[in-house]
Amino acid sequence: MAQPRIAAPAISPALLYHDAKAAIRLLTEAFGFLESALYESEDGTVLHAELVYGNGIVMIGSKGRGGVFDEAMAGGGPSGVYVVVEDTDAHHRRAVEHGAEIVMPPTDQEYGSRDYMARDAEGNVWSFGTYAPKGTGLTG
Repeated sequence: MAQPRIAAPAISPALLYHDAKAAIRLLTEAFGFLESALYESEDGTVLHAELVYGNGIVMIGSKGRGGVFDEAMAGGGPSGVYVVVEDTDAHHRRAVEHGAEIVMPPTDQEYGSRDYMARDAEGNVWSFGTYAPKGTGLTG
């Protein structure tokens, strides 16, 4: 399930984890992200990682590593991220096979999407489905 890298997205969520390496394993093994960058300190702390899915990127780092972003995120709660996938059911099966905690099984939504939700070990909710926001009518 290789994901080609297209153009850099204009928006990329950035999440900090107590165990960033475990988060990277879950996102790559269970959800099919590809690791495109990983920068670690000498003690193995994840300073910055980039995981790609389609033309989207999520940036991951370790909590407690110091710096302005880490300090600004201190005490921040879980986040939610939506990822567009081609086949919700196949993606869900892969997640289940890798032990992901499923919050909502694949469900048809009234707005035409088919989605499921999973929670990672640190409480972030990852939604996967066929809904693709259009963003039409917006100007920058």
